[in-house]
Amino acid sequence: MSGHSKWSTIKRKKGANDAKRGKIFTKLIREISVAARSGGDEGANPSLRTAVQNAKAANMPAATIERAIRRGTGDEPGAIYEEGLFEGYGLGGVAIIVETLSDNRNRTVSEIRHVFTKYNGNLAESGAVAWMFEHKGVIEVEKANVSEDDLLLAIVDAGGEDIQDGDQVHEVTTPVADLEPVKKALEDNGIAFAQATLAWMPKRETMLEVQGEEAEKIIRLLEALEDLDDVQKVFSNFDLREDELEKLMAQA
Repeated sequence: MSGHSKWSTIKRKKGANDAKRGKIFTKLIREISVAARSGGDEGANPSLRTAVQNAKAANMPAATIERAIRRGTGDEPGAIYEEGLFEGYGLGGVAIIVETLSDNRNRTVSEIRHVFTKYNGNLAESGAVAWMFEHKGVIEVEKANVSEDDLLLAIVDAGGEDIQDGDQVHEVTTPVADLEPVKKALEDNGIAFAQATLAWMPKRETMLEVQGEEAEKIIRLLEALEDLDDVQKVFSNFDLREDELEKLMAQA
């Protein structure tokens, strides 16, 4: 199981707390607004379609989704968000990539740098850690919805690369260009999926195993970064032994 999968496992376990803080909706609204700049028609705009699907999966009200689309198309006033990508290191040289959507880059840089410093990490230059990752499409399918064998049959001809076994979900990985075809293949086969997104997946040979107090500190750093309003997603190449993961889950 990849480091991305284990970080996803931890986030799903703590998802209820994130929802209470209102962070999920804030991030999804920004994602929809940015995607809608290329057009407000979901049929002609795959990025918008994906963003709206993710919002619906998070039970966002239809009126909120429509308002976010109108902001993106310019039919309703609102902040203009720009995409950003930041790279850095945590304890032990663990690599971290941070994706942002912000209306004030200077504020974003300052907040991210502060979090890295607070948790014994450091913000690095562009390109410092990106080479350790691959940009992929990732689709989460609830295990209760389909067996791994049936899932494989549905995606193999559409561009699906791999299926990783999470605690509650199958994670389907695809090349970036094949994310939409694989989503369509799932829909055509009547297989519901919880979320689809683009992600920075750590290359297996670059993953670093952490444990004990160091693992807890790295996870606190990742959580603190994700808790920033301007941060959309956080990725890392840290790895955990199964006993370490179970220990952290018991503490969640």
